[in-house]
Amino acid sequence: MPRPDAIEIRGRLTAGRDLSELTWLRVGGPADWLFQPADVEDLSAFLAALDPEVPVFPMGVGSNLIVRDGGIRGVVVRLGRGFNGIACVDGQVTAGAAALDAHVARKAAEAGIDLTFLRTIPGSIGGAVRMNAGCYGSYTADHFVAARGVTRAGEVIELTPDDMAFAYRQTGIAPDTIVTEVVLEGPAGDPEELAARMQDQLDKRDRTQPVKDRTAGSTFRNPAGYSSTGRADDTHELKAWKLIQDAGMQGVPMGGAVMNEKHANFLTNTGAATAAELEGLGEEVRKRVFQSSGIELQWEIMRVGEPG
Repeated sequence: MPRPDAIEIRGRLTAGRDLSELTWLRVGGPADWLFQPADVEDLSAFLAALDPEVPVFPMGVGSNLIVRDGGIRGVVVRLGRGFNGIACVDGQVTAGAAALDAHVARKAAEAGIDLTFLRTIPGSIGGAVRMNAGCYGSYTADHFVAARGVTRAGEVIELTPDDMAFAYRQTGIAPDTIVTEVVLEGPAGDPEELAARMQDQLDKRDRTQPVKDRTAGSTFRNPAGYSSTGRADDTHELKAWKLIQDAGMQGVPMGGAVMNEKHANFLTNTGAATAAELEGLGEEVRKRVFQSSGIELQWEIMRVGEPG
């Protein structure tokens, strides 16, 4: 089988690409290869020609990700131009997987479609679908119509709600299947009212979350009961930030990492943290919370790659 750089492409392939610049936490080692395809056909042909033994990792905008200091073996695929279009027709929104959640929410609102829950979720819509992202009682699964993707073997596939197998903060699709396009639907709404609601959401976020610090969003899942569709069971709900506070871990540092003083569930790089320090502090939080409450927190941030 040919090396990745022997495969004919129209996009961009980079060897030894430093991934720290591509994650919100600004940590992590290099990928063996970073592939940025020109379009779906380019991606499909590349994966079909790539040695099946070479691992493939789909990466969004790095908003919910720790890449370990040793980097990622194999090929990291990152979608960009050619995968960020947004179209609104008849109550449905079709968005390329690289379109930012916030942009999808704004475009939908302008068309009178209520997807306002996406406005404050960091990242791209492909990642939101893959992790069944949610906010304000709404989940991506509630609005999902269909998606398009490319398998590790290069096959272009259509994905239905059943194929996605939505659950709380996860789906059942293969980790190396790359979502390329998403169709969502939402109830009708007045564009001005939707815009005002999103502004209220932004104002609340700015008051309560460390939006100017180097974080990756919420670090741990709230330990609540959830149905198979990913909807919260309100009869049993705890907040991760409260458990972290009660365990005395808010504001605790480890090297250049710290649990944020403004919001206890935000793991933060103060400027000089390594991936090992961030992940190590997160594991220490999990240990202390378990000792304090008997509850085992689950990571919401994805950790990938090899130790330094």
